[in-house]
This record gives sequence, C-alpha cells and structure tokens, in this order.
Amino acid sequence: MPRAHTPAEATAPGRPPAPAAVREPAGAREPGGARKPAKARSPLDPPASFRAVRAVFLTLLAAFVLVPVYVMVTSSLKPLQDVAGQFRWIPSGLTFRPYVDIWHTIPLAKYFLNSLIVAGAATVCSVVIAVFAAYAVSRYRFRGKRLFTVTVLSTQMFPGILFLLPLFLIFVNIGNTTGVALYGSRGGLILTYLTFSLPFSIWMLIGYFDSVPRELDEAATVDGCGPLGALLRVVVPAAVPGIVAVAVYAFMTAWGEVLFASVMTNDTTRTLAVGLQGYSTQNDVYWNQIMAASLVVSIPVVAGFLLLQRYLVAGLTAGAVK
Repeated sequence: MPRAHTPAEATAPGRPPAPAAVREPAGAREPGGARKPAKARSPLDPPASFRAVRAVFLTLLAAFVLVPVYVMVTSSLKPLQDVAGQFRWIPSGLTFRPYVDIWHTIPLAKYFLNSLIVAGAATVCSVVIAVFAAYAVSRYRFRGKRLFTVTVLSTQMFPGILFLLPLFLIFVNIGNTTGVALYGSRGGLILTYLTFSLPFSIWMLIGYFDSVPRELDEAATVDGCGPLGALLRVVVPAAVPGIVAVAVYAFMTAWGEVLFASVMTNDTTRTLAVGLQGYSTQNDVYWNQIMAASLVVSIPVVAGFLLLQRYLVAGLTAGAVK
C-alpha cells in the first residue's frame, strides 16, 4: 500500500510538488455523482462576430428611428423663438404652452373629429364589404373568379393621383345631376378612401380565408347553419387576426392621407392631415405647435397599433403557410 507523503517530503528538493486539487464548479455534477456533459454550441447559434455586428446594426437603426422622435418631442416643448433659432440638442427651457395653443391657433378639435369619422367609417365599410367578398371568392366557384381576383389586385399598381381627376369629375357630375353633394363632404371622402383600401382588403382576406379549414363550414352546415350563419358564427371568429389586420390597414390609410383630402374637402370637412397646414401662415410658422400637434394626432394610431400588434402580425402572415 503506498505511503502518504509528509509535508516535508512533498516539498523536498528533486521531488515534483503534488498537484493541487481542482475545484469543480457548482452544479458540474449530477445528483448521482456523475459529471454533467459539457453543453455543446448549437449549429444554429450565431458566432460571436455576427452577434457583435448585429448589436451595432440594431443600435444604429434604433438611433436612426428615435433621433427624429427626440427632435420632435423637444421641439414641441420649446418656445417658438428657441425652435426658430439655432438648434440645440439639450433645450435650455421647457414649456407645455404649445400643447395648449394648438387647440386655439386652428380648429384642431374639429379636424380631429372629421378624421375620426372618416377613418372610422372607411374602416368599418372596408371590413364589412371585404369579409363578404373574400368569403365568396374563397368558398365558391363562379365564372370570372380568377379575373375578379386579378382585377382587384391590379388596382394597387396605379398611383393614387391618377384617380384624383376622374373621382373629382364623377362627384361633381353626381352632385349636379342628383343633388347629392359628394364633393366637399365626409361621405365623398369615405367613398374615395374605399376605392384604394377595399381592393387590398379583399385580396388579403381571400388568402386568410383560404387558410381556414373548410371542415369548419361543413360542420356548421351539419349543425343547421346556412352560408351566412357559417360565416358569422364560425369563419369570422376564426379569422379575427386577418380582419384586425385589414381594419388597421384601412384606418391608417385613411388617417394619414393628404392628396385626396386636400382636394375633396372644404373648411368644414377638412381632416387632420390637411388641417396641420394651418400652423403655417404668411407671417410665421409655428414649428413648436406643429410638432406638438403631430404628436397628439399620432396617439390614436400608435395606441391602436400597440394594442392590436399581435393580431396584425398573425393576420399578415397567416396566408403564407398552409
């Protein structure tokens, strides 16, 4: 049996020192005493260089997006003379007076109400019409089905300015013939927004309804539902993400549209996108109020997008994989 070395013998000349005990890290052994195998890096894990480049790129992208927002916020809290003077990244003085003056310089509340009515009505009409049209195209066979789908999608190829003059002439002639004032009214602006939001809504819902199993319709029919009952009770609840995506698209399109709103409205029916021009007069430009008003009018869109973000992502990607 080998004899244990004394401390003096362990440090004697010519004898190598005894190896020090290696302390294993906590958790290196399993409860039974066996050593845990080292965790191998997955082939899908990106290398360290890629993670570093990704962090730098995302940081630059965040700065590119957030710096204009910072300038807008700080400019809305400055007095007009500070905004019109030399720009400073750190403002010398802050004031909330621009957020009070924006409601008195122009009738911002009236423009806000007009935008809510027009965008809300255009969204509801787009969703209702698109649901029925997309369900009919997705579930039924009829002559001209492919032509209808291609025609609906081809309307998105043309710029909106090409439809400005034809719609203007149509609305004026309808008003002269029937007495129904479409030009300069909220109803005419709603119909105008439907001309380019409805085709895309129909096309997007067709792809989403195609991803909903047809067995749901058959099960609803067996339970006694007709085509309308199967749509409203079974298909629509299953297609909520796609419908929400269509609603968000239609609302955002109508909320920030400028071209048609500047031609098809008057002082009574003017919307926010056009009404913000009122802060620029012949004598001065109220830059701080423009920034404050821009932040205020963007709150409904940002809040709605954050609340419905998960439905929006699911609705946009649902038709990609079946």
